[in-house]
Amino acid sequence: MENGGGKHFLSKAEEESSFCTKRKMLVGLDLICLFVASIPFFACELKAVTPYKRGFFCGDPSITYPYEPKEAIPDVLLIAGGIAITGVTIALGECYRVRYRGVYSRAFVRNCYVSCLYKELGSFLFGCCVGQSLTNMAKLSVGRLRPNFLFVCNITYASINCTQGSYVSHAPCRQAEEKMVDEARKSFFSGHASFAMYTMLYLAFYLQARFSWRGARLLRPLIQFLLLMIAIYTGLSRISDYRHHPTDVLTGFIQGGLTAYWVAFYISSMFKPCARQDMSPTSLSLESPLSSQQTVC
Repeated sequence: MENGGGKHFLSKAEEESSFCTKRKMLVGLDLICLFVASIPFFACELKAVTPYKRGFFCGDPSITYPYEPKEAIPDVLLIAGGIAITGVTIALGECYRVRYRGVYSRAFVRNCYVSCLYKELGSFLFGCCVGQSLTNMAKLSVGRLRPNFLFVCNITYASINCTQGSYVSHAPCRQAEEKMVDEARKSFFSGHASFAMYTMLYLAFYLQARFSWRGARLLRPLIQFLLLMIAIYTGLSRISDYRHHPTDVLTGFIQGGLTAYWVAFYISSMFKPCARQDMSPTSLSLESPLSSQQTVC
């Protein structure tokens, strides 16, 4: 015969099992969101979609620059540096806050270290996926020619015998590597500029929210200035490498900055008010760590 204690035990076990199932579903939903946000990025990087084949005006000097095989900031350095610098800083900052500042979390992830890292790094990576997907979508749909297009295409205005000022809808490229020609059609807008601005500006926002040491009032602004200088130099180097036009870089800066602002103030919890400890854990237990309603203090 069941007694009241047995019923209570079974009810508690069932409730715990249901809670764990919902936790897994919410984590899975976050991963699905990251995957969906990154689809346009991988579609471009894996060459699954070819860029729009835009023509040019005969005599246009903006696409006659030489091809420089060596880049000031290669793709590997950009991605590894941007993610490593920002990711490691966020990880160290959150671990410090949990260890020495008595921070707690209201998310369903019970380990406070894991919860804080999951929220901040998850928000940062989501912004990376969104920003680069927007960039690659623009590259594929616009198909603007890079400054070194004619050199990559291995043609000149004289070799195609076009009339000055006339529009050439199809470029008879003599380049054997089709991938190089496709890459030369992805000028707008600069992925280096957008990614560098996003990662560095997001880190500047993070330092503004988390770096509360008042011992040196100019230290935090100096670090933020240096981060923005790195982002600006990265974008400007794309002009000197003849990979992008100035307007491509400017648009990349704007897109990266807007994405960083959106993620920092509307998705991440870094600028949100502290949670009240008297709130019921039952009403909060089913929220995702990436939820905008989850806060720490």
